[in-house]
Amino acid sequence: MANTQMKPVAALLLFLNFCMYVIVLGIGAWAMNRAIDYGFIIGPGFKLPAHFSPIYFPMGNAATGFFVTFAMLAGVVGCSISDSWYQPYPSLPSVASIAGVAWTFTLLAMGFACKEIELEIRNSRLRTMEAFLIILTVTQLVYIAAIHGGA
Repeated sequence: MANTQMKPVAALLLFLNFCMYVIVLGIGAWAMNRAIDYGFIIGPGFKLPAHFSPIYFPMGNAATGFFVTFAMLAGVVGCSISDSWYQPYPSLPSVASIAGVAWTFTLLAMGFACKEIELEIRNSRLRTMEAFLIILTVTQLVYIAAIHGGA
């Protein structure tokens, strides 16, 4: 995998990223549950609102639905990186490719987080998730550099 000097750094970053991805998944699951419970109620006799969106989140703004969706995708892919380290002989190409995909989803979710910050209407849990994703974007990139530095 990585050489002996970079492997402890990569392992520390892996653990840090895993913990932050789990927190992002927890907050994202709360937001998704809240959106399902308190979103639009559609049934017989109800008409769709004029500006209906299937990704409506009552606790945020127009970017919240996309932000939470891509944050949860980034969290699931980011958590899957830790599984590759527990294989008997982890290979650099597989770990690097999973890390690259996780970083891409994290970068996309960070873009929606920036848009959500710009629109300004959100609660403290969403602010926490935005902060974690912005930090994760940097630490995931450093993790990718660390595993490529050991090649």
